[in-house]
Amino acid sequence: MSKKAWLVALFAVCLGLGARAYYDSYQVRQQQTQAGALQSDGQPFNLFNEADPRPRIVYFGYTHCPDVCPTSLAVLSAALKSLPQSTQDAVSPVFITLDPKRDTSEKAAEYAHFFHPAITGVSGSNEQIDQLAKRYGVLYQITELEDSAMDYAVDHSSYFYFLSPNGELLEKVPHTLNPQMITAAISRVTDTNKEP
Repeated sequence: MSKKAWLVALFAVCLGLGARAYYDSYQVRQQQTQAGALQSDGQPFNLFNEADPRPRIVYFGYTHCPDVCPTSLAVLSAALKSLPQSTQDAVSPVFITLDPKRDTSEKAAEYAHFFHPAITGVSGSNEQIDQLAKRYGVLYQITELEDSAMDYAVDHSSYFYFLSPNGELLEKVPHTLNPQMITAAISRVTDTNKEP
């Protein structure tokens, strides 16, 4: 093979690899966009809306949860209420249901607002919820409940995920009964604790 033919072949391989990498990156971006395109109270809600610069505080749960979810959202609410309004306005708290079969976007929104008016409750398709859960390492599974009016429960891990507008994980706070753990994390991911 001549030097020229070898260079042409090398260029073609590099071009092919570059195109493949671009396509893969495009596919990841498309999946992320689709996963983030949820609904709240019947209206579109984009979790990855970079036009909204506020860090997200995301909690995954479900409205039929008997104990962990209500406790966690009450702690999040207490943390928010302990902060000045300007700091509350600097974050976007979001409750994402892991039970889209029962939790419509309207139910999720109503449930979230019960704890605090600033918490946005959202739902989506099973595929969207699965993608988001996998992305952030949320563990959950459906457990059938015999002889129960609930029919099934959703066993799930319990964390508060602090995300940048593009979906990057900034910090993760485990289940806690101490609102100060959340307020401290809010201070770390916002500019509200920095000197002017």
